Amino acid sequence: MRKSLFAAIGAVALSMLAGTLTAVPAQAAPGARPLTVMTFNIHHAAGTDEVLSLPRIADVIKANRADVVGLQEVDRHYSERSDWADQPAELAKLLGYHVVFGANIDEAPPAEGKPRIQYGTAILSRYPITAWQNTHLFRSPDQEQRGLLQATIDVRGKTFHFYDTHLAASSQTDRLQQAQQIVELVDHDQPGILVGDLNAEPTAPEIKTLAADLDDTWSAAGRGDSSSYPSEAPAKRIDMIFSTGRVQAIRSSVAHTDPVASDHLPVVAKIIIR
Repeated sequence: MRKSLFAAIGAVALSMLAGTLTAVPAQAAPGARPLTVMTFNIHHAAGTDEVLSLPRIADVIKANRADVVGLQEVDRHYSERSDWADQPAELAKLLGYHVVFGANIDEAPPAEGKPRIQYGTAILSRYPITAWQNTHLFRSPDQEQRGLLQATIDVRGKTFHFYDTHLAASSQTDRLQQAQQIVELVDHDQPGILVGDLNAEPTAPEIKTLAADLDDTWSAAGRGDSSSYPSEAPAKRIDMIFSTGRVQAIRSSVAHTDPVASDHLPVVAKIIIR
């Protein structure tokens, strides 16, 4: 009898506690939001050991506990090089994350009934993505199309903007134009992060264009060696994370988890959005 009474009281107490905890909706919670963000050029999941492995890419993201990730060089039904896979969807499934994909190369299907051939950038998020768009950036006639993929993310009731890009590989003229476009497209009044493989080092004019209007998280809170490319002998800092003024960088670092997963190492930043 006594045990039954105690059990009943405990159940009521737990029920009351649960009611107390759920009485205030999560979206109403005030205050700052800590977040871990990552940029990672995955080279269509082909490692430096020539092994194609999406699970290995997912493991790198898990190991670094990234909440939101901007990926570059992502295939979607692109070719045999990536087994015609829908890489954004497969990574989202492996991680249990939300995903959006920006197709910068978008070609007709290889055969009737097959999906379109696409290649571009992707954003993976632990938190819900409430809106997104992909904007094609300036391109000279002989250059590959690049874009700025933007996702609006609900981080426990706080709106957060995440931008992912991959600047031109072989044209500084294009990169300068693209950087200026990005500065104009970013909402500087909202908490936001810009990540990407920028194909230029910090002293380049195109990077200075970005740094003039956005905060370089490495300059604010970088630790260790900043070089991320090539992954097996890093010598260049071309993978970067920038933030708007509504974001505070706590720490930025190059992740050295499994350096053979891609030809780039991922860069990670711990931030607080306000």
